[in-house]
Amino acid sequence: MRTLVVNPGSSSLKLSVVDSGATVATRTSENWDGAPARWPLQDVLAASGPVDAVGVRIVHGGDRPGPRLLDEDELRSLEEFVPLAPLHQPRSLALARMAADLLPGVPVVGCFDTSFHAGMPAHAATYPVPREWTDGFRLRRYGFHGLSCAYALRTAAAVLDRPAGELGLICCHIGAGVSVTAIAGGRGVDTSMGFTPLDGVAMATRSGGLDPGLLLHVQRAGELSVEEVEAALNRRSGLAGMSGTSGDVRQVLAARAVGDQRADLAIRVYLHRLRREIAAARVSLDRLDALVLTGGVAEHEPALMAELLDGLTHLDLAVAPDAVRGAEDRVISPDGARTRVLVVEAREDVEIAHQVDAARLAV
Repeated sequence: MRTLVVNPGSSSLKLSVVDSGATVATRTSENWDGAPARWPLQDVLAASGPVDAVGVRIVHGGDRPGPRLLDEDELRSLEEFVPLAPLHQPRSLALARMAADLLPGVPVVGCFDTSFHAGMPAHAATYPVPREWTDGFRLRRYGFHGLSCAYALRTAAAVLDRPAGELGLICCHIGAGVSVTAIAGGRGVDTSMGFTPLDGVAMATRSGGLDPGLLLHVQRAGELSVEEVEAALNRRSGLAGMSGTSGDVRQVLAARAVGDQRADLAIRVYLHRLRREIAAARVSLDRLDALVLTGGVAEHEPALMAELLDGLTHLDLAVAPDAVRGAEDRVISPDGARTRVLVVEAREDVEIAHQVDAARLAV
């Protein structure tokens, strides 16, 4: 089956056509401003020919356990999560509607980053806040980057020649957004992101986890509106806020290389928060078979990944210098290491197509 995959991220729009697991056409718009337009969809379709279905990455699906057909009722239902994922949700829903308009009669299926974490144990998903808040506002830790985690799990199982359901993994998705997920029994059992994609590790422009008292203080002292705080946390924090750059890791590393102290501190904070989340994820696993690094930064910044692992030797995690550089999915830990370290290309497009195929077969 040929599937048009629509993958809107926080800083890019990735479009591809996947046929039986192979990508036959692709188009990526970097530094995307989020404005939906028909011509990128038309371009990739012109290169690939007709498609049988459309799969759209949707960051927040609430507690939906798997893909859903995106009719107008479903799209309106998903709009409730726009305030919780303001960088992603509006873009995904707009593109889903555009795809449906462009391809009448072709099913448009939503694949949710939250679904991989839908079965997270209650003790990991529950917030220690008043029960009436939890019930009234449907509060829970949802987790994100689930499509990336699902693909990384299937790939790690193939590389390690082990059943996916038997592996204990920590999956680090390290791109413009960053998350750390503990995986056991083929599903997420704990993760660094929570009710929204703002939690956890410092990211390109997002803050990651903060003391809520800090936010209350800044809002009171600065007389800031909710909208001003939200914009600052999503768009002007993280690496961008600390370094004074756009937040692109490449820019921050370049500034660090010429002696910029703010950039150096930003990278040290970024790596420290990553290591702390990796160590925390280990608590949720009976055993750790492998650490999987995926996402654009993990794939293209091997020196930074080696620096990350240098601070995790207490978890028996290390890299082989000759293996850390490369392009393919690979093991980068030394031969004989008790815990393997893998770099896996982020292929959310393949995972989305896989889920669309499975959803159509189940109908």
